[in-house]
Amino acid sequence: MSIPLALRGSKQMTDVILYTKPGCHLCDDARVVLDRVRVDLPFGLLEVDINSDEALFSAYFDRIPVLRIDGEDIFELFVAESDLRNHLKSL
Repeated sequence: MSIPLALRGSKQMTDVILYTKPGCHLCDDARVVLDRVRVDLPFGLLEVDINSDEALFSAYFDRIPVLRIDGEDIFELFVAESDLRNHLKSL
């Protein structure tokens, strides 16, 4: 499932990609954190199943979930809520 990347006013909303795969309980945990943070700090979220692309699978298969923000991998294996909030506020 993906949520389209959006615009906030005239400023582009932060682009967040969650690399995941079905059955990944750590990915489920990361989604919960992302949903909590999005309530206060809205951002565009795209979820990408690494099984959909061989290169993605090779790059991320033992690191998921991986959270990429504005083109940079920021978190892997887990998403720390306070660190995510701080990172988003600094953008």
